[in-house]
Amino acid sequence: MKSPSAVICREKPPLSVYPYGSERDGWEDARDGDMNSAQISCTISHLEQAGWYWGALSAAEARRVLCPALEGSFLMRDSSSPDNLLTLSVQTSAGPTHIRICYCAGRFGLDASLLAKPKLQSFRDAMDLVQFYSQASRKRAERLEPAGQDVASEDPAIHLKLIKPLYVSVPALQHLCRLAINRRAPQVAALPLPLRLKDYLLRYPYVL
Repeated sequence: MKSPSAVICREKPPLSVYPYGSERDGWEDARDGDMNSAQISCTISHLEQAGWYWGALSAAEARRVLCPALEGSFLMRDSSSPDNLLTLSVQTSAGPTHIRICYCAGRFGLDASLLAKPKLQSFRDAMDLVQFYSQASRKRAERLEPAGQDVASEDPAIHLKLIKPLYVSVPALQHLCRLAINRRAPQVAALPLPLRLKDYLLRYPYVL
């Protein structure tokens, strides 16, 4: 898969419901005028910069990677399902599990039953989705609250334990510095920094 040029994503109004992408064709063929190509390209760019997007990794390969990892370790990969774009593979207390991420009506969300889906959060970027559940996991751990308490009643997936991303390789020092800045300075645009450095920080506005 060709790596798209880095972009700073802008909010756009959601489109009407359209088909999911095809695993067989891959990300580059998630086209068909109904797809919001700018939004997809933005998500791809963020995932590739993150360092824990493993691309076309199979479920069996993801299991081998996760097996020796601690509970709460996770990675993102392409989905093997023709109806979904991505899959989040997570090490749980019962072993590795795989959660499909669907893309519909301009939003990313966790795949679920029809009864649970209306209660799940949806996001404009897959990175926003992972960061939301990861931060919820950390907050719950800090408060030592059992899974299922507080906002869990509103979102049945809030108990999902996402603690540590598994990187494909050791992240670059400049990316680690960017993560450190993002964690401590939520308003990057207001920092007294050169424009070129601000632009680099804004290309990846996440803490994971």
